Parts: sequence; structure tokens; C-alpha cells
Amino acid sequence: MTGPGRQRTGTEPAIGRRMAELRARRGMSQQVFADRIGKSKSWVDKVERGVRTLDRLSVIDTVAGALGVAPQLLLAGRTPAPVTDVGAGLERVRAALARHDPPASVPAGPLLRRLDDQAGYAWAAYRNGQHPQVLRMLPDLLADSRHAGHSGPVDPPVLDLLVRVHRLTAQTLVKLGDAHLAWLAADRAMMTATRGDPVRIGRAAVTLAQVLRTLRRGRLAVTAALTAVRQLDPAAAQGDPPALALTGALLIEAALAAASYGDAATAHDLTERAAPLATADEPPGPDGITFGPTSVELARALAATHLGDHHRAVALHRRATGHDGWRGLPAEHRAAHLIDITRSHLDLGDPDAAGRALLTADRTAPGETRTRPAARVALTAVLRAGPTPADVARLAATIGLTRP
Repeated sequence: MTGPGRQRTGTEPAIGRRMAELRARRGMSQQVFADRIGKSKSWVDKVERGVRTLDRLSVIDTVAGALGVAPQLLLAGRTPAPVTDVGAGLERVRAALARHDPPASVPAGPLLRRLDDQAGYAWAAYRNGQHPQVLRMLPDLLADSRHAGHSGPVDPPVLDLLVRVHRLTAQTLVKLGDAHLAWLAADRAMMTATRGDPVRIGRAAVTLAQVLRTLRRGRLAVTAALTAVRQLDPAAAQGDPPALALTGALLIEAALAAASYGDAATAHDLTERAAPLATADEPPGPDGITFGPTSVELARALAATHLGDHHRAVALHRRATGHDGWRGLPAEHRAAHLIDITRSHLDLGDPDAAGRALLTADRTAPGETRTRPAARVALTAVLRAGPTPADVARLAATIGLTRP
């Protein structure tokens, strides 16, 4: 344990700084926070200043719970644990999705509150690109949320939970390369969401459109997204902020889907419809959806990549990543975009830029580059392109790739 007089090493205070930032964002004084985690104000102060380490996992879990974030958010920046068996994790998720038997009765209120917190932690881990960690959490989340659905009336909070968990499942499965299983989870979210609330339907439709794009079902993705937009129209017309943001996110998904099958005119029209709705870059909410001017610009770049206009894609990418809004996006979003833009760099004959993009993605969210099949494909293409810089070769070796 670090004593009060010990000098900082440069790595030890990282958790403390993040703890202080998150505590301040939530408007908690050191004393209030200390009371919540059962520690003294002096202990909190020493951790935040880096003169005391926060290295026990049980304490990290307690701190993360009080801050309402996943433990991985506090640990961000440390070398992630190696991925041991994604395949086994996917099988556990498959088994959890296959179960339909009603579980034993448990009081719904306490269970729902606990599950809502756990889903929040899992979404925070997802936004930080900690996909193996999310994968480990999903089987229990799926089983317990199914439990909540059988433990009492299926009212809006229960429906919201079920949609959140199945959306998270679908999006994580896409990241890990099992898009067909993701379709099942996205369909479950959509079927649950259609019980009324257009905003809930819109959230589920965002995920469904993403899954359909991954499965190369672009026209179905456009239909799913625009159907949800029409249901949101009344609320959006009245200026409802969630409805407006969701409408913009759905229009972007539809535009990317249209670009994926070469319909440049539709992709352009849909993106232009979304742009006026993006008044400011807002942090993602508990639904994991990010929308703002930077999101629109990145979507334009990705659409240009799909359409083969690689010069425009790279120009748009450089412009978007130079804005403050880029730094405010979740780590997962930034790393995913950097991986996707490698296609344009490579098609323009610039493997060095592609390699740099992958290295930046790895520094931003290692879980994206080290577990996402698309990242392995991109890195393999960089290796094939010619002489490879040492840092790119090290990244390839880290994830088990060698020069083809």
C-alpha cells in the first residue's frame, strides 16, 4: 500500500483521478461519497490524490456501484486481461436466449432495481469497449431479466429493462462476430418494445437496424429504421428531445444501410434529414445511443466508405476527428469508427494510415481491436500491404496474427 509520503509513479493515481472526476460529475462531496462506500473522507482524499492505491477488486466494485458505472470504467487504461474463451461465452449466451421456462417467484421491486443497476454497469463497460467483460455478464442478465418479467406485472420499467438487456446482448454479439445470434436478441428486444411506447420502439429499432446491416440485409434495415421514425413523428413534431435524438439516430442507421447496398441518393437524403436534428453532441444515455453533429459527420464518412468514395471518406473522417465532439464520444464508438475507416485508407494505398488508425483504436478501446473480427480483418490487410511498422507488428502479435 502506498504511504502518505510516497511519490506518484504515473500509473497509480489513474483510478483516483477517474474516481474524483466521476464523483464531481455526480455532485457528491468527498464526505457524502465516503459515507456511501463506508470509508472515511480522509481515505477518499488520499485515493483521489494518488497517495493511496485502490487495488482490491471488492473495493473497486463498491466504488463503481456508488458512482453508477462499471468497474471497467475505473480500470480504463490498464492493460486488459487476455480474452480466454469467447466461444464458450457465446454458447452461454445462446443457452440463456434459448430458455423460456418461468423461474421461481421473487419480489419484483428489489430485483428490478438491482438489475437496472447491473444493466447500467454492463452498458458502461460496452461503451468502453470491454466486450469480453460484457459477454461474461450477459447470461445472468438475460436469465434475471426474464425472471423479472415473470415476477410481477409487465409494466413500463420491466419492458424498458428487457429491451435494454436484449439490445446490449445483440450489440455485443455483433462486436464478437455472431450476427445471427444477435438477430435473435434484437428481435426479442423489438417484440418487447412494440407494446406501446414509440421511444422504446425506436431504441430497439436502432439495434435491429445495426444487426441487419451486419447481416447484409440493408433494405430490411432501412425499412426497420424508417418504420420506427414514423412512429416517433408525433413526439418529434412536438420537440420532444428523446424522440428527436432517436429520430436522428434512426435516420443515420437507415442512411448507412442504404449506402451498404449502393444507394447513394437515399443515403445522402437520409443523412441530410438527420443533420438538422443534431444540435449538440450529447453524452450517451442509459440506452447507449449517441447522436449529435459529430455522429452525423462520422456517418457521412462511413457512408462514403461503403459507396467507394474513399477520398471523401478520409476527408470527412479527418474533419470529424479534429472536433471536440470526437473526444466526447464513447471509447467504443471512436475505436469502432477508426477500425471501419481503415478500409478507405487501404483502398487509397495508404497502409501506414490504416495501421495508425488501428493503433489509435487499440489505445482507445483495446476490446475493440482484440476481440472484434472486423479489426482482425483490417489488421490482416495491413500486414499484407507491405512492410509493417514495429508497433503495428506488435499489435498483430498480441492478438495472434502473423504476416500472411
